[in-house]
Amino acid sequence: MSKYFFADTGVLLGRSMRHITRSLDTIITTAITPIALMLLFVYVFGGAIKTGAGNYVNYLLPGIMLIAIASGIAYTALRLFNDLNSGIFERFHSMPIARSSVLWAHVLTSLVSNGLTLVIIVVVALVMGFRTSAGPLAWLAVAGILALFTLALTWIAVLAALSAKSVDGASGFSYPLIFLPFISSAFVPTSTMPGPVRVFAENQPVTSIVNTIQDLFAQRPAGSDIWVALAWCLGILILAYVLAMAAYRRRIA
Repeated sequence: MSKYFFADTGVLLGRSMRHITRSLDTIITTAITPIALMLLFVYVFGGAIKTGAGNYVNYLLPGIMLIAIASGIAYTALRLFNDLNSGIFERFHSMPIARSSVLWAHVLTSLVSNGLTLVIIVVVALVMGFRTSAGPLAWLAVAGILALFTLALTWIAVLAALSAKSVDGASGFSYPLIFLPFISSAFVPTSTMPGPVRVFAENQPVTSIVNTIQDLFAQRPAGSDIWVALAWCLGILILAYVLAMAAYRRRIA
């Protein structure tokens, strides 16, 4: 790693963030679909869904935030794919900069932009009646889990962008990830699902993450879910990072 890695990453992060600030419609567009889903489920389906929670928006919010992250990383893949095919990467590599900083700038941009999207969603949820007794430590724990989940999915986005042959291929990978929360405890308790669906729902990463965030918001003991959630996030993050860096080395070789 170059001794100038952090400085190089900071400069390139500033470049990526300028693109974001000049095109705020990206963040707004990423937030619109999850907010629309939240409105739909709370005000249309909420009365027919029994979760045992006093306020359905409290139950629903963690899943909506994960859908927003899964949607947001598609733009990360798109931005990286466009950079790869515009010739800018070759220009960067002709300069005396740390090569990995080019990828990390996109990854950190994803973290910041998705964080802004989540803030918008939480504000809308508060207007809709979301309430929590969670203290600062619980909120920090929620933020940490969401950041880890974002990093894990972002490195999957990086891998997709490095491997894709078209713009559609670069962003299309996100659709299965967006669909995962619908087969989890995000919208209804898994106990209401038929056998095979329930088995899948209870053993995929989104359920443990949703359960953990719900427990933190409700000030309940998280139990084993928090460790399962962290294991899923770290496992996906490490695997995606290793595969993405291998693909990056092949790409610039």
